[in-house]
Formats: sequence, C-alpha cells, structure tokens
Amino acid sequence: MTPRSRSLLTSLALLAPLTAGLPAHAASADCASSVPYVSGRGGYAVYRIPAVVGTRHGTVLAFAEGRRDGAGDTGDIDVVLRRSADGGCTWGPLTVVAAGRGHTRGNPAPVVDPRTGAVVLVTCANAGTVTEARIMRGEVAPEQGRRVFVQRSRDDGRSFTAPRDITARVTRPGWRWYATGPGHAVALTRGPHAGRLLIPADHSAAPPAGSPDTGQEARYYGGHALYSDDSGRTWHLGFVDADHDGVTNANETSAAQLPDGRVYFSSRDQNGTAPGNRLDTYSGDGGRTLDRPYAVQPALNAVPVVQGSVLQPRGPGAPLLFSAPSVPTARRAPALWASTDAGRTFRRLLTLSDQPAAYSDLVQLAPGTIGVLYETGVRGPYESLEFRRLRLDAPGPGGGVRERT
Repeated sequence: MTPRSRSLLTSLALLAPLTAGLPAHAASADCASSVPYVSGRGGYAVYRIPAVVGTRHGTVLAFAEGRRDGAGDTGDIDVVLRRSADGGCTWGPLTVVAAGRGHTRGNPAPVVDPRTGAVVLVTCANAGTVTEARIMRGEVAPEQGRRVFVQRSRDDGRSFTAPRDITARVTRPGWRWYATGPGHAVALTRGPHAGRLLIPADHSAAPPAGSPDTGQEARYYGGHALYSDDSGRTWHLGFVDADHDGVTNANETSAAQLPDGRVYFSSRDQNGTAPGNRLDTYSGDGGRTLDRPYAVQPALNAVPVVQGSVLQPRGPGAPLLFSAPSVPTARRAPALWASTDAGRTFRRLLTLSDQPAAYSDLVQLAPGTIGVLYETGVRGPYESLEFRRLRLDAPGPGGGVRERT
C-alpha cells in the first residue's frame, strides 16, 4: 500500500451530521444526508432497489422501484426517478420512467454514456401475477417471464424513451430468471474497450435433462454480463457463469473498472455452501470473459445475503469502495469498506448507522466526494431510501474515520 493510498483510506469522513429523518425539501445546501423516498408516500406502499448515477451536468439521478402493493417482489411495480441539482441535498418531483401498469418492472441499472452524455437505463420486467419461484421452476410462458429492456434519456434524466425489448440478444436458451444489477452499471473509460457500457447481471438456468431438480434450487443461479459498444443501440452477451455446483451461487452483481483497466465484479452468494456471502471475480477484456471463476471474498464475511455496491472513485490512489449491511445474520448496520489492492482485501471504514438496512448504491458526486443511496428504517429496512454524502479527504497527516461536527 502506498502512503497516498493509506492516507486516502484512513481519512474518509462524513461531511456533517444531519437530524435523522429530515425530509429532502428541508436539507440545506451543505447537507450530509437527505431522504428522497419515503414508503407510503407518492402513491407507493414501498420504495426499494436503489440505483444512482451522476450525469455529465452534475445532476444526481436516484432510481428506485415504486411498489404499489407492498414490499413483495411481485405485483404492480414501476421504475421511478427523482433528480437532484445540488448533489443530493434536495430532490425534484417523482417521475415514472417505466410503468408497470399492473405488471412488474424493476432492477434498474443506469449508466451515463461517456461518448454522448446520454443516460442509458437497462431494466427487467415480468407479468405482475408470477413470482421468481414460478419462473425458476419453468412454470411461466416466455411472454410472462423475465424480459430485458433498454431506455435512453438525452435531456439529463428529465424524460426517457419507451422501453425497448432486447431479451433475444442477451439471453441463452434454457435461462429462466434474469436480473440486471441492480444498481449503477459501468461505462468503461480505459483500455481497448473504452466507451463500452457494461451491465452486470444474473440469471437462473433450467436443470439438466433427467434431473429431479425443479430449477428453483439456488445452485442454478449464475452471473453474467451484457454490453454495448455503440452507446446502447445494440447489445451483446458477455461472460456467463455456468458452474451450477452449489458451492458458489452468483446472484445480484455490481461492477467497477479498476485503475489498471480490469473490471471487478462483486456478487451476492445466494445460499452457496462456501463460507461467507460475498463473491468476486475480474475481467481483463471488458466483461466478455472472466479471468477466474467467482470465488468467496473472505474480507467481507460480515455481509449478510444481500445486494451490495462497488465504486472506483476517480483520482490517484483512491480506494475501491464497497457498501452493504454489516451484520452477517441480519440486514442491519449499513457500512462502507475500502480496498487499496484492487479488491483482493477490504477493510471496514465506516458504519453509517446501527439501524436496519438492505440494498445500496454508490455514486461519485465530485472529485473527493461520493454518495450512497440505501434502504433503511427504524423498525425495518424498507421504510425509506436515504442518501448520504461522504468525502474522501486529500492526503494528509492524522486521520482515522471521523464524523465532522
């Protein structure tokens, strides 16, 4: 570890304390946090599945699933959005980006195209009456099962094109479940694939012929990626994790491009038999193949079975960051980890609170400033989506993780 990396790692600090539960409209210009989504408001029973990106113009786009019927993954679910022009301190009105109209739309995976500045959003959908379990068991017709869609915004997230179905380009025969992200996707900016839009994803496969399995078993989950080299007009299937031995079951996945150009993938292990709940791997060719199979990341054994987010901030020596709950047996105590060796090891930096928490997504707001949008609450993890602003201090003496007052 270089002295510069060590200094950045040890000087991550909260911008300032903010009263818990402060509504978004009351946050000041130098806020530390805001609450863009509160379950039960705006016409939705629950908001879940955060995804956040910063546009070329500095606007923060906070996507979520607006679930009308409750916290369940099935039903009338829209992909919704709120925009912030002041770094996540205050938020504009809620808009619907992809309407379920009685069906399920979700798993937002947004990315900003480095060539055009357009916001490209990839999502999934299925009929509102079917469940993930039924889809995995092969009981659902293709038109009711999981479909993959892409949308584009050319006006900084104010409006989006209608969803365009790309399922045939990014699936394999025999796949059943399918989930993009969730969380921000990756635009590659270095190496021979600069400009590529890369979406980490997962799927489930049908059992082999003659197997007594139904396909609902967790061993049939696997990771994959989809990518576009022409700003989201055409899409291709990248690597496919097809090892269904049940030891590691790659599920919801996030990705970041490392300073050396490789892509780091971090995945939820869905009830694999290996110890721990986090998996990772690398790709040296922009997500087309993997350098090695998914393997357990033991430095993140404190994380429960849940989605997590990774971000490689810009700047020399900046550590790779990871966010997730930090209690192995519960969705609670959201925290931030950092790695100064490209994801080989991680060190916990900061626990945001001791409250219930679940999914999260990280975003760079400005040089040295990041944000995290995460599910949290007092009685349970799905009461609101909170946005916290954090700062990576410039290298300097002293340190430790501290909250500014």
